[in-house]
Amino acid sequence: MSKVAIVTGASRGIGREIAKELAKKGIMVIANYFNSEKKAKELQEELKNEGINIDIFKADVSKKEECKKIVEYTIKKYKKIDILINNAGVDKVQLITETTKEDWDYMINTNLYSAFAMCQEALPYMIHEKNGCIINISSIWGITGASTEVLYSITKAGLDGLTKALAKEVGPSNIRVNSIAPGYIETDMNKNYTKEEKEEMKNEIPLERLGMPVDIAKCINWLIEDNYTTGQVISINGGWLI
Repeated sequence: MSKVAIVTGASRGIGREIAKELAKKGIMVIANYFNSEKKAKELQEELKNEGINIDIFKADVSKKEECKKIVEYTIKKYKKIDILINNAGVDKVQLITETTKEDWDYMINTNLYSAFAMCQEALPYMIHEKNGCIINISSIWGITGASTEVLYSITKAGLDGLTKALAKEVGPSNIRVNSIAPGYIETDMNKNYTKEEKEEMKNEIPLERLGMPVDIAKCINWLIEDNYTTGQVISINGGWLI
């Protein structure tokens, strides 16, 4: 039977490209979305036109009960979960002095707790099968930190901590856990940067170009196929951070 993958935050940007790449490789994909139903349906239709079927599933993964629903749906339909991609995330540029408790709760729950809860729900099934691959999408800012994005940086650093600790915990069950920490990737999340700001970034990147979602999806493919890499934070940034 084909491998089965859950991808959170799969309607746009990096998550969308990951879902497409996995589906085209013959993996059965459950593409999670919350607010972007139209985009999710467009993705499903796009792949259907190529003869590829995926499931789309609406859920707010910042809530434990919603994570449970995705996993239960997957197990009921496919009887297993081989791959979990924790990609759901939000960002907000603001000074720390302007950050509220509501901002903290929203971003911590969406970016960090969602991954923790999805792992909690999926792992019993992976442990039972003695097999699994979990990939958390963090950020270059979780490694080096970003001015005016302190809260975002905290959540992404937390994801990398989750990755390393969980890799040690579930390694004996043949479950691999890794992070991918993208640099600047051309997505909706970064649409507010001006053309001039993008050019400045290019000048700081040794490869002299910005990243694309497919660059992350290609690394996902490798991590799924590999069987000896775990607990790693792989930063795909064109050499921006060396």
